[in-house]
Amino acid sequence: MIVQKKDIKNFTLNELQEDIKNSGVEKYRATQLFDLLYKKGIEDFREMLSLPAPFRDLLQENYYISKIDLANLAKSKDQTEKYLFKLEDENLIESVLIFSDERVTECISTQIGCKYNCLFCESGKKGFIRNLTVGEILNQVLFVKKKMKSNPNNIVFMGIGEPLDNYDNVVKAICILNSKNAFNIGARKITLSTCGIIPAIKRLQERNWQIELSVSLHAPENKLRSYLMPVNNLYPLPDLIEACRNYADKTNRQITFEYILIKGVNDSLIYADELAKLIGRFNSKVNLITFNPAPDSLLQAPAASQVKSFKNKLIAKGIPTTIRISKGDDISAACGQLKSLHLK
Repeated sequence: MIVQKKDIKNFTLNELQEDIKNSGVEKYRATQLFDLLYKKGIEDFREMLSLPAPFRDLLQENYYISKIDLANLAKSKDQTEKYLFKLEDENLIESVLIFSDERVTECISTQIGCKYNCLFCESGKKGFIRNLTVGEILNQVLFVKKKMKSNPNNIVFMGIGEPLDNYDNVVKAICILNSKNAFNIGARKITLSTCGIIPAIKRLQERNWQIELSVSLHAPENKLRSYLMPVNNLYPLPDLIEACRNYADKTNRQITFEYILIKGVNDSLIYADELAKLIGRFNSKVNLITFNPAPDSLLQAPAASQVKSFKNKLIAKGIPTTIRISKGDDISAACGQLKSLHLK
């Protein structure tokens, strides 16, 4: 009988402990394995010499260690790095590494393509292929850590795909990123961004994690948001705001609302007033993003003065507001510019 090997990186520590226990191996070996995989970055069971030879043989027979290959590396004038990764089935995804003082942030992808096709975003233009596995999500971080000798201390799930549409795999990846036996990245240094998948927000709320939740809003009223984000037809704005309010109350965490400003579309100060009314009654803040156009986009960025006026209006209404400094736009690595490219 041919044994179907399992990617060992698809297991959380608890799952791996149970899986090897069923093979008659002591559970503490799973903790050793996590150290070898994620802290030491070993990619071959035969090189894990601190493990007993019979256990190495068992691993070799029943598991494999997934890998990710670098297809291209682009470096921005502001030091931002964009990685084009080739997966084992030859599909392509992108990740971005951003440097800011002591902070090293990696923006990682969770899907090949995206179902939601927001007007301002390149990631969904070629449609949706599939979810990334837990291992494929983690390998983006491992590659940067081991091969590029960088050590990301902040992770943002803001790359290609909708993280909450790949809920189970993303939750497992967060568990491993946060685990002291693996990457040991603090929960508050992990940000999950969503276009507003309400059932998944409710599931996430029950975990009561300390991670940062970022919700892509981009419009303060229903009709405009549906124009910009078709997902709003499935999960309308009033229902989304109620879900966000419940999440903030339950977890005692502040929600960040992302708002991309597009010239002549959603940058009117009237919309700033409406936005303040919409989110002003619970623990939230706004992160304004100047639209980053793709080469063939008909949408335009507003003037810097308009962005500042929008921010000042929100602050005057008592809404904590920041303007995100876009990085990597010269290599198409800024917010909304990551593309899903398919070789197959």
